[in-house]
Amino acid sequence: MRKRRSVDKKETSISAPSKAKKSRSIADPPEETSQSVFALFLQEAGVTLNYGGESNEIAVDQVIFQKRIQKQLQKSPKFPDIVKEFISGLEAHIEDAERFKISLLPCVPQTKLDNSSYSSSFQESLLRMLLGVEILQTLIINTLLEKVPEFMLEGTSDGGLSIPRMIINQLKWLDRVVDSKELSSKLMELVSVAPVEVQRDIITSLPEILEDLQHNDIAQELNSLLKENTQLTVPILDALSSLNLSSSIITEVRTAVMATLVAVQLEDLPVVVKFILHSVSASDALEVVSSLRKKLELEQCVLPSVLQDSQNRLKNKATQAPNSKAPGNLDSITLILDGIKTAVRFQKTISEAWLKAIEAVDEPEDHKVVDLLVLFILHTTNANQSRKGAERVMKNKVRSGLFQEALLQRTFKDHAQVMRVYFPSILALAQGLLRSLDPSVVPFGGHMYRHSFTAFDSYCQQEVVGALVTHVCSGLGGEVDMALELLCGLVTENPKDMALYAVFVKGILDYMDNLNSQQIRKLFYLLSTLAFGQQQGSHIQDDMHIVIRKQLSSTVPKYKRIGIIGAVMIIGSMGAYRSKGKETQNGSLPQETKRQLTALLELVQSSSESSPEAAALYFDELANLIVTANLDPHVQEMIGKSVLNDFQDDFVVDLSPNISGSFLLPACSMYNLDEDDSQEQIAINLLPLLAKEAQHKGETKQQSEKKVSVLCLSPFFRLLRLCEEKTHKGDLEEIDALLGCPLIVTDLNVIDKAESLSKSEKEFLCTLLFHTINWFREVVNAFCKQKDPEMKMKVMTRLQNITYLQTQLVKALAVTPGYVPPVANFDGESAEGVVPNSVTAGNKGKKESTGKKRKAPEKTPPQSSSQLNESNDAEESQQEPVEKQKEKEVKPGVGLGAYKAYFRELDFEVLSVLQCGLISCSHLNSRMNTEVREEVLLGPSELVFLLEDMHQKVEFSLHAAPAKRAPFLKGKVDKSVGFSHLQQKSPKDIASCCVQLLPALCSHLENCHNYFQTLLSENNGVTDGPATDQQEHHLMSQAYQLLLQILNTILNWSGFSQPSQRSSLKKALEVLAGRLKEGETELSLEQLVKCSFEYLQNFRNTTPSLSTALCLIQLLTTVSGKGGHTATYRKEKASLARRFLNQEWVTAAGERERGTKFNETLHTLLSLYLEHVDDVLKAVEEIAGEGFSELINTAKDESSASWPTLHRQTFLVFYKVLMAVLEKSARKIPAAKMCDSTEVQSEKLLTWNLAVRDFHILVNLVKVFDSRPVLNVCLKYGRLFLESFLKLCMPLLDYSFKKHKEDVQSLLKTFQLSTRQLHHMCGHSKIHQDTNLTNHVPALKKSLELFVYRVKAMLTLNNCQEAFWMGNLKNRNLKGEEILSQKSQESDDEEEEEQPKNQDQSDTEVQGSDKNMSDDSD
Repeated sequence: MRKRRSVDKKETSISAPSKAKKSRSIADPPEETSQSVFALFLQEAGVTLNYGGESNEIAVDQVIFQKRIQKQLQKSPKFPDIVKEFISGLEAHIEDAERFKISLLPCVPQTKLDNSSYSSSFQESLLRMLLGVEILQTLIINTLLEKVPEFMLEGTSDGGLSIPRMIINQLKWLDRVVDSKELSSKLMELVSVAPVEVQRDIITSLPEILEDLQHNDIAQELNSLLKENTQLTVPILDALSSLNLSSSIITEVRTAVMATLVAVQLEDLPVVVKFILHSVSASDALEVVSSLRKKLELEQCVLPSVLQDSQNRLKNKATQAPNSKAPGNLDSITLILDGIKTAVRFQKTISEAWLKAIEAVDEPEDHKVVDLLVLFILHTTNANQSRKGAERVMKNKVRSGLFQEALLQRTFKDHAQVMRVYFPSILALAQGLLRSLDPSVVPFGGHMYRHSFTAFDSYCQQEVVGALVTHVCSGLGGEVDMALELLCGLVTENPKDMALYAVFVKGILDYMDNLNSQQIRKLFYLLSTLAFGQQQGSHIQDDMHIVIRKQLSSTVPKYKRIGIIGAVMIIGSMGAYRSKGKETQNGSLPQETKRQLTALLELVQSSSESSPEAAALYFDELANLIVTANLDPHVQEMIGKSVLNDFQDDFVVDLSPNISGSFLLPACSMYNLDEDDSQEQIAINLLPLLAKEAQHKGETKQQSEKKVSVLCLSPFFRLLRLCEEKTHKGDLEEIDALLGCPLIVTDLNVIDKAESLSKSEKEFLCTLLFHTINWFREVVNAFCKQKDPEMKMKVMTRLQNITYLQTQLVKALAVTPGYVPPVANFDGESAEGVVPNSVTAGNKGKKESTGKKRKAPEKTPPQSSSQLNESNDAEESQQEPVEKQKEKEVKPGVGLGAYKAYFRELDFEVLSVLQCGLISCSHLNSRMNTEVREEVLLGPSELVFLLEDMHQKVEFSLHAAPAKRAPFLKGKVDKSVGFSHLQQKSPKDIASCCVQLLPALCSHLENCHNYFQTLLSENNGVTDGPATDQQEHHLMSQAYQLLLQILNTILNWSGFSQPSQRSSLKKALEVLAGRLKEGETELSLEQLVKCSFEYLQNFRNTTPSLSTALCLIQLLTTVSGKGGHTATYRKEKASLARRFLNQEWVTAAGERERGTKFNETLHTLLSLYLEHVDDVLKAVEEIAGEGFSELINTAKDESSASWPTLHRQTFLVFYKVLMAVLEKSARKIPAAKMCDSTEVQSEKLLTWNLAVRDFHILVNLVKVFDSRPVLNVCLKYGRLFLESFLKLCMPLLDYSFKKHKEDVQSLLKTFQLSTRQLHHMCGHSKIHQDTNLTNHVPALKKSLELFVYRVKAMLTLNNCQEAFWMGNLKNRNLKGEEILSQKSQESDDEEEEEQPKNQDQSDTEVQGSDKNMSDDSD
């Protein structure tokens, strides 16, 4: 603004005349005289007044005019009275409204010839020029302001001119305002009486009228006005934005504005938001933005009617004019977001404040639509690198469950049109989430894609589909799965829209090499739905047929597999059941479609006949199709018409007393459950078919002869069973004979002499066992849902057959190295004969160490159990590190965990068998097995078998492990092999089924508890009594542990955190709580958690092994985290963990538990104990002080009395955990501050004293336990502890030295003993030249040296530097003996010791610490 703020000369004070009155009492002659003075002066100065409605004319420059007027007035003999006369003349002149109006309009240059030399494009109005004359200014301002009330109710004139606005405009940008304060008060008086329009004009003009000195005062008045009149919000804020205000005034105004924010009209909101954000300083940015975020309710800015219209306009489908309110609302929201965008772009503090404000919200329901919109804005602008911040906050919020789909849905639903601008950022954020290695954030990225497709226009839809196709082509597991899932969902929900982009999706066909079988299924479902669904895309149908024919004709198994899967998915889409419509005839398929289906079925069948694996895959895929698709009855009939007859012809024979033929092994009929039936017996012709297949292996197929492979037995039966189920609505009466019919196999006595068999006979035997087990698994799959008691009994018997046969298979595999089993799952890479490394003979000993449980045998010798196997490690010295122990473990026998891919998958429905009760072996033996069982009960082996299967299933479906990128040049391991059927179900369905099984699982858990309770009572409190059946004990122990693991995985499912699944979580907890308090009224979530916790705590007395005990604590941790205050459960968990650590763990054979797995479990349990205990440092001191002291004084194989799990084999575990926890605790001690009170300093000193004392005990233990792993741990964590001491404790000593001199001396004295021992260890490492140890030495020596100089600095700071002196330190080994080989280098090593002197007493020695330290004897 151009204003003169001061002048050299003093101004004559001009008193304002009394207000002009409209009815004058003055006589005419004086009026004429005064008017003549006014007109005469103007005339002489160069302005001619026109009275005919024309503009006044000016003949000179306006500056000359103003000078002439001022000169005339001042030189007049009547001065100063002449001024009043002049003003009277002016008032008389403008009495006429028309003349007043002309006086307010610009003058025009005079056009007379004598003035032709003067020309100007623009001149000010007469009144404006007169306001520039300082001796007239105040009087004219008064006159003008008195004229405003005359015109303020008239509105605008015919020419669109508002007289009040013109008057106000005369006052703007004056070179100097003579009395600014008076002017401001008069203007505010005028505002108080004027109508709204005039008020707005005056207020918005204030910054251009007033001088800077008046700004703060006028701001106060505007602030008061703002509180009274919300109609003036916009002009007031506009004016305030242009005023030069102090920070205190700005804060005051902003506070007032913030208080009225909720009541502000929507159309005024953008100005308010803009003012708030632009008036923020760096110091209060976070507070202001947080407050603004809380009060900005965008959810209430969109009306339902507007919503619909905005969506319609976005889609270009509106047929009528939109609601009149819609544009205003949407424009206001757009302007609000633009205001935020401008603020974050140009002010770094604002962008950071928004991120912090959003991060600070810790409840899902507290998040608002504006949070997401602001993150999109920050990502779009990328001002001050805000893009990374937005991505980080988005990921963290999604990961912690604070951003939920409901919020996203609300944002897209209400603000789609506004968000369209931010689409590139939405797409980029969705891509980032979908590519994340954290599985918990991937679904949210999927929701962003889905809503973008639904809400935005066709361009955005195309981009979304393109991005999803790119994700699929990336070949990265989780990313591909989610992208395919989304594409399938979009095809189902929006078939018309997706049909436009079919050509994009078709491009994925070029990248099928990277996809697994489940992904290929989804891809072909997607493409076949687009090509053959309701919205038929004929342009890609031909391409699909070409691709399928090409793949089916391939000789490469991988491509043939893709062809079969693809063809079956196309059959599913073409043959899907359609309700009556235009393209169907009476609800059935058109003839052309039937013809194409028949041709395609025949093509796949003929293509798969050449290979048994291909035929088996074809049967499996058809079976999957029947389960998952809703097929047209005609198609169903086409598939199932010959299945029963073909199966009978290929695999079923009539049972005769003698089986003809010569085979590698003697054939006999076994496993018959229908011996009482009088009708003719049938049998599965297993061994003869297998022998025939082995005999003709490699021969070319005869044209006339049909080749039957045993590989197809289980898949073919699965297809047959599902066809029967579908046809007869679940009734399997037609094929129930197959449940109890015998198999033609060999007598299993041959296994006892298996070592004497030839290689081919051993392999034949193993193959026969695999096929037999797989047949029984499919039979159990088929009949597990039957309700008939007899059939349920037969299913149970088949389970017993499976568990027994598995024990026999383990024996057979043990003597058959290098054997490759027959394929059982045909849709994975294993179909090509790829054998996992763990199966080969060289790695046979490592199979058990994969972590998977071995199938439970019934008659396996006791030494094959995993727990007893671990006892073989007892001889291993604790000096060997855990990693080496793993390598050295060699276990007898072979586990079946590595062969999982070679067994048929059990359906999830089989787990319903768990709802049967449990019968123990001892109970059976007491009845001598003579009585017929009236009730169907599970045996321990069958229970463990089912629980192992359930554990694998829930781990696969519900346990979201972080995705890992495949290492470079490493082969891909498909973890989904054996879970094809499970993948057809969503995790939500699996969790729901698990919740239904919880009562049965709890019953089994209680049975296990009762079994061990009884065992303890019978054996007087010990588990290894003489009457203990070791095999049963092992099985029940396995079952106990598996049950706890299964419960933990189910309750730990991340899906329970979603609001839609809260009811399922409550149901699950109600089951647990109900076991404790039956018939309780409905409880809250916190009460349910409490009751469930109490129920599970009851199992603490009977845990048979340390690993089971750990599972129980982990389960309790999971349950306690579901609701309520987790802190209340910490003490109970710590107490329980301590109890388990104070318990001696023995096996059923009476031997102490030991081995690598035991050590790993102990490590986790001890860490959990120290994590939950109240005072960690006291707990460390207790174990280090008591436990280790007792251990040093015990015999070689004895344990510590107070900590029975601590013995020489577990010392390293305890030592490593205690050192790690101590170092972590030291890092968490708060740093000292100079402003800390004496009490706080004392408390921190006490804490550090305790930590240093613990450290001293642990470091000194290396004198007794000097093995390499112990030294390694001590050097590693010793350095870290020393660094924490330097960083956190030394500043505390700086501040505390004068007040707590003795405490500081004591602390340093204790710590010096530890650092000296660390120095000795460095010398020991060098002399032994052990690289594992010497790697730690340089960094440790550096820290030791730093410590010395840091202590010196501390003494100097406290004026005790004279107490510091140096000496030489000799290198010594762990026992304190001098290392002679380095004697010549003594002079290079320095010893530094500190002696803070008490000035009133004799010197008190404090031995300092150094990289090289000695005592006086050195």
